[in-house]
Amino acid sequence: MENKKSRVVIMGCESYDNELVYQKLKAAIELLGGIGQFVNEQERILLKPNLLRGKNPDAGITTHPAVFEAMIRLLQEADCNRLAYGDSPGFGSPSGAAKESGLAAIAAKYKVPLKEFSQGQQMDFFLGIGTKKFDIAQGVLESDAIISLSKMKTHGLTRITGAIKNQFGCVYGLNKGMSHAHYPNVRSFSKMLVDLNRYLIPKLRLFVMDGIIAMEGNGPASGKPVPMKVLLVSDDPVALDATFARMIDLDPTFVPTITYGEEMELGYWTEEKIEILGEPLERFYNPDFDVVRIPVHEGEPSTLSALKPIQNFIIQKPVVDKEKCIGCGVCEASCPVEKKAIRIVKRKRRKYPLYFYNRCIRCYCCQEMCPVGAISVKTPLLGKLTVYKNN
Repeated sequence: MENKKSRVVIMGCESYDNELVYQKLKAAIELLGGIGQFVNEQERILLKPNLLRGKNPDAGITTHPAVFEAMIRLLQEADCNRLAYGDSPGFGSPSGAAKESGLAAIAAKYKVPLKEFSQGQQMDFFLGIGTKKFDIAQGVLESDAIISLSKMKTHGLTRITGAIKNQFGCVYGLNKGMSHAHYPNVRSFSKMLVDLNRYLIPKLRLFVMDGIIAMEGNGPASGKPVPMKVLLVSDDPVALDATFARMIDLDPTFVPTITYGEEMELGYWTEEKIEILGEPLERFYNPDFDVVRIPVHEGEPSTLSALKPIQNFIIQKPVVDKEKCIGCGVCEASCPVEKKAIRIVKRKRRKYPLYFYNRCIRCYCCQEMCPVGAISVKTPLLGKLTVYKNN
């Protein structure tokens, strides 16, 4: 890459008041040169929010409707009227997730259609480092430009989910879950995510992260909403995610999508290569933000092959809280491995999941998709005393 800096705008925003969010997002984008620097009125522009699942926006799981609406307004004011939106949720249909999260009502108000994200095509990517093919949603293929509207959250596998990982929703339907089986550890999965962004980079123009209300703890769907009162905007997803990481006192080198992002020439993560615009990072610094602050490689199954006989007593794993579990079976359905690593069993007149950890690839799809937050990622005591003790 050229010897230059990436720009990240940090813009404080106290609430989801529609007019306030609009003014703050407009000011942030103007610091980068205005919306006309990224798209034009002839292009078919796709808004890509985070619609992990259909959920009330107050839960902090999905991109908030106020951020979605502000972006639509800014584009339409610039005479960019060939707009559409879409995402491939982890559970449920795109239309259902859009309706429950409040985005469908906003889209209808501004006459922005929902594009096809349940079907698509397999596309070759010969420049890929981690993979050479992607199953891309039809709505993505039919767009000229993409504006990514991510959510500021933690993630059991990749530590955080943000600008880079938001494009995983451009993979359609069940292929998202199957990707975890094809890339069965955090490093191969992270390389795939960076390659996906590299494949999409001709279309990817701008990245907006909704951090007004973020999610900490057992993210990306079962954590705790926490006010961060900030919007982050950049045309570099690596720099944006690295800025988010520093904001929550998380070493960016602990997030493989960030380090691979620079290594694979998607963007920059080091401080000397990032120019912060808007407000200072220190104003939003939250060292108490609940996130796992250990290097992912230390707990990755593939790095512990010599310890395989006892690895289930050492490495992180998904654990069920039987008191919270409702026995719905979503965890079993979301497990991507052919020989399921989790099964719903019936014991003493109630249903709950039973893990087969020798089959588990630690993708944490079960934790991500659990509708009641009954599954969390835990480090066994022996692991805390050995593998993780120096971190």
